[in-house]
Amino acid sequence: MIVVFESFYGFGRTPFSRDIPTEELYPSVMLEETLSRLEYAAERQLFAVVTGDCGTGKTTTIRRFKDVLNLAQFKLLYLADSNLTPRHFYKGMLEQLGCEAKFYRGDAKRQLHREIELMRGLHDLRPVVVVDEAHLLDREMLEEVRFLLNFKMDAQSPMALILVGQSELWERFQLQAYAAIRQRIDIQCKLPHFDRSQVGEYMKRHLSYAGADRDIFSDGAIDEIFRYSGGAARLVNKTCTHCLLYGSQNGRRIIDDHMVKLVVQGELA
Repeated sequence: MIVVFESFYGFGRTPFSRDIPTEELYPSVMLEETLSRLEYAAERQLFAVVTGDCGTGKTTTIRRFKDVLNLAQFKLLYLADSNLTPRHFYKGMLEQLGCEAKFYRGDAKRQLHREIELMRGLHDLRPVVVVDEAHLLDREMLEEVRFLLNFKMDAQSPMALILVGQSELWERFQLQAYAAIRQRIDIQCKLPHFDRSQVGEYMKRHLSYAGADRDIFSDGAIDEIFRYSGGAARLVNKTCTHCLLYGSQNGRRIIDDHMVKLVVQGELA
């Protein structure tokens, strides 16, 4: 018989899923600080870069940012394409603005600037462009970003631009070849791993969201989950979910450190 762990532990919702509403997310100090910086970037139409290691919550942070952004004032354009070229960049943005992009890059770029001016003038909306997985962009595309921000003889930014990528993106920007782009960056945010205390708070928040009315993971279990995950939220989610599956299938109401070790060695190693 298959045991559904949600019913076994008395949950009304799934605690460590990817689709948890953003307002229910664990409000870490770094998340709140990053959101504040991104809101400032949107307001002032600045160039921001958000980096972090795998699983530290970059895309989750952008989901939360999208939900707190005032859509009466801003128009969010989101791109996530590992093979993004300048032409596809302009095409993707123009399509989100309801336009068919002109074929040549230069024409599409001028078309985008015109659409942005119309959006500002007619609808009083300021564009916020988010490019996810930006560590996969090649140098040509990153240079195009710099040229895009040259607007009205550099006196005005046409948009807020937010690049989101793994830590290697920021490492690339430290190279001399990228100095011109690096000097353009107004705001930088680095998402860290959670420490042991934050992992405990993160798990408690997600379990509370699911409807847990008691402790399910022992302190030793949280120690082991922190040790295995290294404080990366994605790995915390994965480990906790596997532990809850294992616990429900074996009739264990409390998950201890021994069970976490068994799960890590048997299912996640």
